[in-house]
Amino acid sequence: MIICIVYVVLLLSMIGWLSWWWNEIWYVRPLKARCSASNAIMPLGHLGFPLLGETLSLLWHFNIVSRPDDFIAFKRRKYGYTEGIYRTHLYGSPSIIACSPSLCKFVLDSSDKFAQEWPTTQVLGTNSLITLNEGQRHGIIKSVIVKSINQPDSLSRIVLQIQPTIVAALQLWSQMPKINAFYQVKKVTLDYTMRYIAHLEFGSSHIDAIEKLFQGIVYGFRAQPWNLPGTAYHHALKCRKKITKKLKEELEKRKQKNNDSVSGESTTNDLMDSLMQMKNEEQRHLSDEEVLDNVVSTILVGHISIAYAITWSLQFLANNPHVLLKLREENKAMFKENSNESITYEDISKLKYTNKVAEETIRTANLSAFVFRKATDDIVFKGYLIPKGWSVLVWLRNLHNDPTNFKDPMSFNPDRWETRPKQGTYNPFGGGSRSCAGSALVRVSLALFLHHLSIGYKWELLNPDAKVKYLSHPLPSDGFEISICKV
Repeated sequence: MIICIVYVVLLLSMIGWLSWWWNEIWYVRPLKARCSASNAIMPLGHLGFPLLGETLSLLWHFNIVSRPDDFIAFKRRKYGYTEGIYRTHLYGSPSIIACSPSLCKFVLDSSDKFAQEWPTTQVLGTNSLITLNEGQRHGIIKSVIVKSINQPDSLSRIVLQIQPTIVAALQLWSQMPKINAFYQVKKVTLDYTMRYIAHLEFGSSHIDAIEKLFQGIVYGFRAQPWNLPGTAYHHALKCRKKITKKLKEELEKRKQKNNDSVSGESTTNDLMDSLMQMKNEEQRHLSDEEVLDNVVSTILVGHISIAYAITWSLQFLANNPHVLLKLREENKAMFKENSNESITYEDISKLKYTNKVAEETIRTANLSAFVFRKATDDIVFKGYLIPKGWSVLVWLRNLHNDPTNFKDPMSFNPDRWETRPKQGTYNPFGGGSRSCAGSALVRVSLALFLHHLSIGYKWELLNPDAKVKYLSHPLPSDGFEISICKV
């Protein structure tokens, strides 16, 4: 009996040892020759268990104990800071974590060395700007999207177009005893984003249904890419298919309208039309799938980024009344200067403190904790090998929360934007040629909301200590329940 127990203990010990070191043996040991040839060493770290890697640790820090920065802090304590580079295994792939300003900048600026590589490409759209690799097609599509939603002339038009929706929403919320802020804000941003991107207008019940589909996609953003029933990734794929089907109906209507018109040209003049009319590097029009992938992904990323930023601004301002006071003063002064309730894009640019509040909200909220790249060849950075084919996670969150980059980084301090941050320390929208095509739109939309919120409303957080989950995006478990009323 005792011998059997000893054998069982030894067997379990061997299985445990092999499980712990399997990924290291399988992925790292074969790289010794390449390290020697490059006169480099592998970054410190550990690849975790087979298949899972360090997924359980990531989920533990981000969603269970709600201490996402400890995921990197643990590595710093165990392995040292080195050059802000560690090895791990996440999202089904051996990976390198980049968390220093110099390495993050190097990866983001080197699109020839690090290809765009999301593990959830099917969720985001295989032909969308987000997932396309660098090249002429990527550049052409990005220029069309930037022109439609991110340049001064388009932003001027969008500001006037979406303002009535924001004003009406705030008035409606003030008549309700309490609201789930994130849910209500999402409905508003989705409503007006669909209108200025594809001139789509739906009733309240339809917006609710469509918003749930988009939220399903969001949950699959940074989920493990396991296409199994019951997983977030599987659900996200189903949601994207349903949304694409709805938008394809609108695309077909426009194609028929263009065929019936004398000139054969569209007059709607939104992003969907622009994509339908553009030609790729081969001077061919985009396929229906390419148009739909980019419309869906732009609506998705556009409305959800703005919604998260607006929602977090409610928390930061409620917790920092001195900031809210200065915000009110500036915007009330602007309100008195105008003869009507609406403000223009030019007015927003004059609201200096409001724009600082918007920037600090974006930094502190850390809407995108990390972005994905893949090494296209063996690359040596300051003596460390980044192996070909390995994923690279650019850990943006660490840049924004590192006290060496921002003084007292966990405090909400808009006045820190009196001076520009050190180079490479602030990349909320990525960097290089892959930077977000709608970064200015997010900033302007947030500033516009802050204007109308501050001049007419006050609010209270009903669950100020609600637990926050940080994947796929940071959000309290109650969705930010607030009571809001007119001042």
